[in-house]
Amino acid sequence: MAGADSDDSLYPIAVLIDELRNEDVQLRLNSIKKLSTIALALGVERTRTELLPFLTDTIYDEDEVLLALAEQLGNFTMLVGGPEYVHCLLPPLESLATVEETVVRDKAVESLRKISHEHSPVDLEVHFEPLVKRLASGDWFTSRTSACGLFSVCYPRVSSTVKAEIRQHFRTLCSDDTPMVRRAAASKLGEFAKVLELEYVKSDIISLFTALASDEQDSVRLLAVEAGVSIATLLPQEDLEALVMPTLRQAAEDKSWRVRYMVADKFSDLQKAVGPEITKNDLVPAFQNLLKDCEAEVRAAAANKVKEFCENLPEDSRETIIMTHILPCVKELVSDTNQHVKSALASVIMGLSTILGKDNTIEHLLPLFLAQLKDECPEVRLNIISNLDCVNEVIGIRQLSQSLLPAIVELAEDAKWRVRLAIIEYMPLLAGQLGVEFFDEKLNSLCMAWLVDHGSCYNVEAATCNLMKLVEKFGAEWAQNTIVPKVLGMANDPNYLHRMTTLFCINALSEVCGQEITTKHMLPVVFKMSNDQVANVRFNVAKSLQKIGPVLDSNCLQTEVKPVLEKLASDQDIDVKYFAQEAISVLSLA
Repeated sequence: MAGADSDDSLYPIAVLIDELRNEDVQLRLNSIKKLSTIALALGVERTRTELLPFLTDTIYDEDEVLLALAEQLGNFTMLVGGPEYVHCLLPPLESLATVEETVVRDKAVESLRKISHEHSPVDLEVHFEPLVKRLASGDWFTSRTSACGLFSVCYPRVSSTVKAEIRQHFRTLCSDDTPMVRRAAASKLGEFAKVLELEYVKSDIISLFTALASDEQDSVRLLAVEAGVSIATLLPQEDLEALVMPTLRQAAEDKSWRVRYMVADKFSDLQKAVGPEITKNDLVPAFQNLLKDCEAEVRAAAANKVKEFCENLPEDSRETIIMTHILPCVKELVSDTNQHVKSALASVIMGLSTILGKDNTIEHLLPLFLAQLKDECPEVRLNIISNLDCVNEVIGIRQLSQSLLPAIVELAEDAKWRVRLAIIEYMPLLAGQLGVEFFDEKLNSLCMAWLVDHGSCYNVEAATCNLMKLVEKFGAEWAQNTIVPKVLGMANDPNYLHRMTTLFCINALSEVCGQEITTKHMLPVVFKMSNDQVANVRFNVAKSLQKIGPVLDSNCLQTEVKPVLEKLASDQDIDVKYFAQEAISVLSLA
């Protein structure tokens, strides 16, 4: 019997071995994903003595299988017997941290970082730190790149002798011959600096930062910029100017646009790190240069930061700096040749109004908003319309209606149907920001005019959809008092296309207005139109009844809708007949 028991206990590992040797990748992947179940079945001791050595020896597989394995092992601490035995997980993860595929290495490093916290300080020195050293001095660049991500997790909890060794290893990797290793070191420099004692930040990290920031590879230099921001937060104010700023100033004028882009992208973080004095003396001119950069990507990244940069300027000199140094650059960007730059600016420029106040907004910013509202790029216009509410708070709705709304009305009546279409699509957004009273007073008639847009059937369709969204925003009661009477009035229009528009609107509105308004106000008009002289109107009546049928109650369908559809089903026109019969069938009225 004992023999049978031991056979049973061997079963999980035997199955795993079979599955991991199977030719089908999916089967191998599934078995790796079930590792925790297998480990539970084996128990902690056999997991340590059999499962982990087996996994360590068989790490030659497809990347997706190795990725799953690297992830699983990060959650294995309790399955090997808890923190006391967590070091047993290091051999397979060390192998995975050296493979060629980057995502597998990254996942192995992530799992190693995770389990490093579960090592006691003694185990960290005995087991984990030697692993980091082996990786850091490995022959292949893959192991050296992995080592870069592990220094910061073991440094705080080891003895000062080991700390000195770790710093030395990191220094060596920062000047490695392989760019990929220097790149990995640069990406972890800021993180490593955060766990170092201040004296070593000044003596070690600054020199490494300076070297990496002037590396021959721009991919290394741009990562050093990010590290520079982190390092700046660690240093006392008096050391910043001498130790960090010369290198960051150099990065802001780097010959590679990618490095300058990174400076622009991290500008707000940098500004917070260096404080008000350096911002005034150093960052304002640097920011001006980035806004005027010759590369559009850099200008766009800087434009994105305009509002944030201005918000974080020291209060006593904020307005002066913006008006004297930043606004002239912003004015130039409004007419930039690149639409991504203009769009990035349009997404933040409205926020300047709350910083500069009412008078400056009216005098200096409104002309810029107007120019952007008339920009040929739809995204620029949308970004302005989307942010009208913050300008509204500063200058008030009346001032807004005298300045920006005429421009919106002008666009709504533009000769190009695509421009008109864009404004129609923004209307619900605008209505939500400006409120129902203002909308009724200024924009309602515009929305109704679009329903009879001769230039494009797309616009009529969009205008109908627009009405539906407005009703969703303002409610059915508003629709009943404001929209429905105007829509139904078009049923008597001499132009049959306008009469058909009434039906299209009813189709859209019935859903949002609900049963009562549809039955009481809209349905009688649809019935009346079933006697229209034009066949196109009559078959659209049949289509409308089919569309609004689900909103109506069954009694109304049987007693009122059915007779009208039956009459249309015997119409002389073949299309009217067809659509009437289809409606009868769909609504189950036969």
